[in-house]
Amino acid sequence: MSAVRFGILGPLEVSGGVPQAAKLRGLLGTLLVRANEVVSVDGLVDELWPHSPPRTATTTLQVYVSHLRKSLRAADPGSGGEALVTRRPGYLLRVSPDELDSMAFEELSRLGHQALLDADFAGAAEHQRSALALWRGPLLSDIAHGPLLDGAAVRLAEARTTALDERVRAELHLGMHRELVAELHELAARYPLREEFHAHLMVALYRCGRQAEALRVFALLRQTLVEELGIEPGPRTRRLQRLILEGDRELARPGAAERITGGGAGRRGEDALPAADPRFTGRADELAVVERLLRCAPETGGDLVAVTGMPGIGKTALAVEAAHRVAGVFPGGVHFFDLAGGARPPRPAAGPRALLVVDGVTSEAQIRPLLPLGHVVLLTARRVPAGLPGLRTVLLGPWRPDESHRIARLFEGHGEGHGNGHGDGRTGSRADPGTVTAVAGLCGWLPLAVRAAAAQLAARPHWTPATLAARLRTEDGRLDALRTGDMDVRARLMTAYEDCPAGRREEFRLLSLLPPGRFDARQAGAALDLTATEALAALEALADARLVEADHDGWRLPELLRLLACELLAREEAPQAVRAAAHRVCDAYAQAAADPRRASQPDAAGLARLARTAYDAGLWELTVRLTDGLTGYAREDAETEEACYTLALDAARRCADRSAQARMLRCLAELASRYRRLEHARGLLGQALELAGEAGDGEEAGHALVGLAELLLDGGAAGAAAELLEPALTALSAPGHARGRYEASRARALVALAQEGPAAARVWFGECLRLAGTLGDPRLQMYARRSLRALDTGATAPKAGFGAVEIRPGLWRIHQGEPFTGPPPTYGEPCR
Repeated sequence: MSAVRFGILGPLEVSGGVPQAAKLRGLLGTLLVRANEVVSVDGLVDELWPHSPPRTATTTLQVYVSHLRKSLRAADPGSGGEALVTRRPGYLLRVSPDELDSMAFEELSRLGHQALLDADFAGAAEHQRSALALWRGPLLSDIAHGPLLDGAAVRLAEARTTALDERVRAELHLGMHRELVAELHELAARYPLREEFHAHLMVALYRCGRQAEALRVFALLRQTLVEELGIEPGPRTRRLQRLILEGDRELARPGAAERITGGGAGRRGEDALPAADPRFTGRADELAVVERLLRCAPETGGDLVAVTGMPGIGKTALAVEAAHRVAGVFPGGVHFFDLAGGARPPRPAAGPRALLVVDGVTSEAQIRPLLPLGHVVLLTARRVPAGLPGLRTVLLGPWRPDESHRIARLFEGHGEGHGNGHGDGRTGSRADPGTVTAVAGLCGWLPLAVRAAAAQLAARPHWTPATLAARLRTEDGRLDALRTGDMDVRARLMTAYEDCPAGRREEFRLLSLLPPGRFDARQAGAALDLTATEALAALEALADARLVEADHDGWRLPELLRLLACELLAREEAPQAVRAAAHRVCDAYAQAAADPRRASQPDAAGLARLARTAYDAGLWELTVRLTDGLTGYAREDAETEEACYTLALDAARRCADRSAQARMLRCLAELASRYRRLEHARGLLGQALELAGEAGDGEEAGHALVGLAELLLDGGAAGAAAELLEPALTALSAPGHARGRYEASRARALVALAQEGPAAARVWFGECLRLAGTLGDPRLQMYARRSLRALDTGATAPKAGFGAVEIRPGLWRIHQGEPFTGPPPTYGEPCR
């Protein structure tokens, strides 16, 4: 039987028959939009159950995968069953380009784009027509979309629009303006914020002799952009309007307007300074620095100021704003040069001192011809151009969280209310500041990403900022969600990646295995398999390429670059290389977690993430060690903690480590107790005690007994608790068990307080203070001192059945609860 063929550009189509079950169709559709890429289990669960996944979601997913494999095998007995493979951390569906319409579309569109660059307009039009003919409707229109499919739908819809744009450009080059007028009217109405379709319509109308209608198109476009986004049309569209007003003859010829609106491959040069952005926000400090440098340039000119930073950081926006503010200082005016594509700026004539704003500099060779002219040059560049005399650089980082009140302006008109009374479905006028901060944080405070998020809201009046924040929280689909119109965050970030040599690209990918946040050269060396000195040199090179950033005495991957690196790692790195790097990283952090000083540790969320990385890589022992490292950290949310300990429990079972199983059961019991699931906690501790006995682990048995005793004390059975604490103290008396003996003494002090009074409790809290000193743990020392002070002042004495007792650091029992009335449960003998 021939290979199965799939269609996703419209309703799902499968040559061997579409699965009937909705979840099976959703699973297949999700794997197809990420064909030949690993889709994580978490991503698939979020996609199939986006709102409230069942507790058995992972197991149910495995059942669906099994059913899907059977369906593929039935459709293609030869190789269908081998197409769907398990690859950590999820699944991968192998599909060749001739088996999937979206892959065929992307290849045809790529060929059309290249033909357009090569000025083969007939070929470009033909390829893009063929690509567009593959679409039968919106992506997977018969399947409910979760976050991953939503992101893919946005991405492919944008690719479809781009193909449409390039087909129209090519046909305008071929003189088909009359045939295009009706279609372009429809496209301008369908895409009211897309300048390119309005520009094409203006050109087509002008060439048909309909100059007034062409100008009316511009007026409507401007009105829409100002009302919806608070911005003016771009410089090329404004230039096109001027040419139409002037009745330009050159514009009437095929090819001329396409160069004006960016459709040709020719050199780009001087243009009017873009209009000031009325919604320019933030950057007060950086703007003041740039403005001061420009105003204080010596009268002889020749000064060079560079604004640098990672893609999407807002270099051009800052330079344009600064240029508008200082324009009056320069008698020769302000000249703007756009060097996109690596062009060189035209050489302006010498004359009165002018400000030359040169955008998109990639090398010093582009700037050197301007130096003898005596003008001031303000350039933007990702890298600092080396070798330019007198260059002063302003490095832009992300927006700062303290600027969130200014950033909120971008979301005006999209509050959390239910309408604004205008009947257009738009929400309230002011967005909740907390939600705006959350969205900006998920965007890594990157200006381009935040603006793309705001544009998503402008294009979807039925969304609120909270809707957007919920979609952005899924890491797998976040970059897909930050693509709208001509703002494509992933594509902009990829420019920095693609400019690097292969070795640097690999280093960037591997760094994504580190937990989010700050890291040092030694930790980077673990990911890269380099010494700390070698890793430092690699990090400096990646920082020059704007793929990592310095963070005080360490480094970090900016959040959206980290997500890009994760994507690229799954797609481009060999699985065995990823597993080896994950082993090095997890081992390095596990060793650090075992160090009581914890000098260079991530937070609890970072350790939990690493534990999941180890588990997904099949590194069972490291999963347990990393989870052990969470001891003593501030609490995570209950769901995250429970998931982490459950994974580690499974890992401990897989490597037959009964002591580790007992520890993880004890941690789960403590979590259950914290949320008052007391019977569940008792059951878990009973299992832990039994496993500790089988392992001959007296220390862990003692910990389990302490936990059981505390549950009894919580129920008012102080006598039964005391009976369990005696063997616990014995089991924890060996050298090296000081932490366990501290916990047993703490529990014994609470029993003494309940049974005998403050004097007896003082003895045990004194023992806690001694043991805390042995451990060198200030937190435990402070707890013991507070407890002793409370005994001295009588603060723990019960009044009318109530008492205020700090039962462990930071956890208070206000009421002792109902007495425990049943017989004390039997849990077996402790290990000795």
